[in-house]
Amino acid sequence: MSANTDANSLTPATPANEAIAQLVEQEGGRLYSLALRFCGNATEAEDLVQETFLQAFKHWKRFRGDAKPSTWLYQIASRACQRMHRKRSGEPERVQSLSQPISMDGPVPDLPGDQNQPLDAQLPQEARQELEKAIAALPTLFRMPLVLKEIVGFSVKEVATMLGLKEATVKTRLHRARLIVRDAMSEVLPKRSAPPPEYAKQVCMDLLAAKQDSLDRGVEFPMPDDFCERCRAVFTSMDLASDICHRLGAGELPEQLRQMIHEHIQAD
Repeated sequence: MSANTDANSLTPATPANEAIAQLVEQEGGRLYSLALRFCGNATEAEDLVQETFLQAFKHWKRFRGDAKPSTWLYQIASRACQRMHRKRSGEPERVQSLSQPISMDGPVPDLPGDQNQPLDAQLPQEARQELEKAIAALPTLFRMPLVLKEIVGFSVKEVATMLGLKEATVKTRLHRARLIVRDAMSEVLPKRSAPPPEYAKQVCMDLLAAKQDSLDRGVEFPMPDDFCERCRAVFTSMDLASDICHRLGAGELPEQLRQMIHEHIQAD
């Protein structure tokens, strides 16, 4: 099979070694990015990637073709994540309700304004580091939806399929995770004073729900000129956090690990 062939065109009839070799080339980088954000260190990430591809090779005959091969692969990866990282001590049994995410007083993040440079490129390195630390510290039930959606780039529907959850459950966990990592990033951003909110709290919450929905669907959320300054600051910082997450997904599979996986699947 050509290296340019789309891995999602693979069928159950494709030989296992050929199919997994193609998935390694097309999904290896994204899978390694997922593993790094989930595991927090390169050694465990490499173990997770290797286990995922070897399990996929071993069980390729179970692939029925009713889902994309990449979706099937990440289902295996999700289960491997859960096996490698059993429930952390102190993780919540239930998803917390959304607390007041738009502060009614105090300063707001003073975001860069250079129109000639991508906004995330203007952020201090410390902000990126805090965001990555916040992702690593998330409880598993929040971290997996965030990594799969915001870093690896799957849709909410695909994430729900991979994790065996309802889409509404994925959205609830994803929304909470976004606010947690956004808050962590915002803590180290410069601040400026801002007037009190111009709307009632419920209006702000409704706007936040609409903003989250736009992020879920990957569509632009227009901000009118008369937006409350606090809502604008929150939504813009959410976009920044989302942009950084997307860039984290552009990883490369280490060459030594790639060769090791190929050797395993060709030897069997």
